[in-house]
Amino acid sequence: MKKIVIATIATLALATSAMAAVNGKACTSCHGADWSKKALGKSKNVAAMTHAEIAHSLKGYKAGTYGGPMKGLMKGQVAKYSDADLEAFSHTIGK
Repeated sequence: MKKIVIATIATLALATSAMAAVNGKACTSCHGADWSKKALGKSKNVAAMTHAEIAHSLKGYKAGTYGGPMKGLMKGQVAKYSDADLEAFSHTIGK
């Protein structure tokens, strides 16, 4: 039981630090405070996306395998984050 509690605390600490790692304010300047704005009139409505879709998109931007007209801009925004950071951040937005 003690190992389960320690593992749970460690997992929560890791997830919390990962969520803090992504600068959400930089995102909301284009996507809106409630994530419903189409960034520069070209992006998807992030608020309508699932957590999995958001994670897939962010990781794809980072890898250069996802995106349309905003691909270059978004790659620069997410390149500094680990996949774990992006995955954790995706759970703070979307549905």
